Amino acid sequence: MSAADDEHWMRRALDEAARAPAHGDVPVGCVIVRDGSVVATARNERELRQDPTAHAEVLAIRDAAIALGGWRLVGCTLYVTLEPCPMCAGAILQARPERVVYGAPEPVSGAAGSVIDVFRDPRLPTRIPVEGGVLAVEAADALRAFFAERRG
Repeated sequence: MSAADDEHWMRRALDEAARAPAHGDVPVGCVIVRDGSVVATARNERELRQDPTAHAEVLAIRDAAIALGGWRLVGCTLYVTLEPCPMCAGAILQARPERVVYGAPEPVSGAAGSVIDVFRDPRLPTRIPVEGGVLAVEAADALRAFFAERRG
């Protein structure tokens, strides 16, 4: 995929993220794409569902597996507005997309290189190419605005 394609799909993920604050959730969005078509989209829904695992990536992976008729996301690219946490990185590894593209880094719990790098750990049987920083400013701005509003 080209940089323009990555930006296009990340904008779709940002659109999804923008819907999360309506139900009190942190604005993180995810889009899973295969062959130029959206397979699944999701946004954080931890508050909405009262479920600590309802991160955008996990929800999108679940929907993509249903849409594709299997748990392997062969030929898919997962776009997410924030660097995945360890839980989401583990779920992504299990789903085996072709690649992962994220927006803003997560310096507190990022598992794609900021704190740990689950995707490139040679001790694990699966490695997935990851590209970070796509529309990072826009993704980080959405997060900053959300938390600024919550703090009053």
